[in-house]
Amino acid sequence: MFAIIGVVAVTGCVLGGYAMAHGPFAILFQPAEVVIIGGAALGGLLIGTPLPVLKMLAGKLPGVFGSSPYNKTAYLKMLCMLYEVFGKARKEGLIALEQEVNNPDQGEIFRKYPDFLKNHHAVDFLCDTLKLMVNGVTDTFEIEKAMDAELETHHQERALSSGVLAKVGDGLPGLGIVAAVLGIVITMQSIDGPVEEIGHHVAAALVGTFLGILMSYGYIQPLSTQLEHMAHEESKFLEAIKAGVISFTGGANPVVAVEFARKVIYSFNRPSNAEMEEACKQAKNAIAA
Repeated sequence: MFAIIGVVAVTGCVLGGYAMAHGPFAILFQPAEVVIIGGAALGGLLIGTPLPVLKMLAGKLPGVFGSSPYNKTAYLKMLCMLYEVFGKARKEGLIALEQEVNNPDQGEIFRKYPDFLKNHHAVDFLCDTLKLMVNGVTDTFEIEKAMDAELETHHQERALSSGVLAKVGDGLPGLGIVAAVLGIVITMQSIDGPVEEIGHHVAAALVGTFLGILMSYGYIQPLSTQLEHMAHEESKFLEAIKAGVISFTGGANPVVAVEFARKVIYSFNRPSNAEMEEACKQAKNAIAA
């Protein structure tokens, strides 16, 4: 939502300031410059980016214009879900989680949290770790090492799409200069023409530089930064899951384990201890019922 507001603000302020200076808008309409800059940027993206990363970038970009799924409510539900999982394992043994982790969509616990089930990476991250525990790997150090390896891979993978977009943004001012130089070449062919014609060609050429810089610093670079923030939010969600699991494997009871998970959450998304305990109490009552 804020990304859309930002795009409107950038466009409105740039064009509004230009209008305040009584600039003629007709000269800004240069389709040829857009084709040169946009086409070259897209071509460079295709040249330098593997297909899996392109697919990842295409899948992540729409999320920039929506709201983050990692809010306080999502974290509270995740903590309740962990509390139920740990409670079941403590009461019935780790083997009782076998059905849950092998088929989360049909699991007694997970199906109560449809929003969490939609986060396939988080589901796989938790269930794969619980499978290790069900299969007999209960050493806290080994569990932590496995989770850290997956978190590191996740972080590196999510950085690929934002890094690619940032490189495109870095190249746009240069491509704007390419468009401007081509415009000057056209201008030089009319050097013996009227002054008005030469001025028009020069202005059209400068629009290329303007578009390259605006597209880079006004749109593409901020989009890349937003993709980085989205990756950090997803990583923090997984880190909270990891903190809870490691605490539980270390011998903590379910309430203490989810408290360790709660501590990892950013302060602006973190439920209070009272909110968490109340939600866990409701979950416990629901289980008893």
